[in-house]
Amino acid sequence: MDTRAVVGGITRRLQEPLGLVALILLVNLVGAAPSLLAGPGTPWFEQLTKPAIYPPPVTFGVVWTALFTLQGIAVWLVVREGEGRRRLAAVALFGGQFCVNLAWTPTFFGLRAIGVALAVALALVPLVALTARSFAKIDRRAGLLLVPYLVWAGFAVVLTYRFLVVN
Repeated sequence: MDTRAVVGGITRRLQEPLGLVALILLVNLVGAAPSLLAGPGTPWFEQLTKPAIYPPPVTFGVVWTALFTLQGIAVWLVVREGEGRRRLAAVALFGGQFCVNLAWTPTFFGLRAIGVALAVALALVPLVALTARSFAKIDRRAGLLLVPYLVWAGFAVVLTYRFLVVN
């Protein structure tokens, strides 16, 4: 089986409107998965002192759903508009930053390693910025759709730091 033909077929399908729905669902499902394994509903987290900037718990589900949805749309625009190495590099960069993002939850809640989670959050911010820049070179809208995510990632750095300081 020709790998290029398979990848080309997948890419063509993702470029269709149904591909948009598939990417939004995929990013949301994969993005939410770490919270099913380790999340804030543990005695350890409940006993932590919460920083003054800690938002109401419901905020996280709402914000992450919105951010993952925007990311899915952005990836779809890149897959649809980009081509060749530029598209491959942009999607690979997205995948890399997404993996770093996914590492934060099990690091913070599972390993209970707030300092390491801070390092993960610090690594995420420039990766999101690079991804947004890479996406914008293909489709300006795709880059702009990642700006709220970049802002939230910056907030996550401050919030994680504050958790480290008060605990």
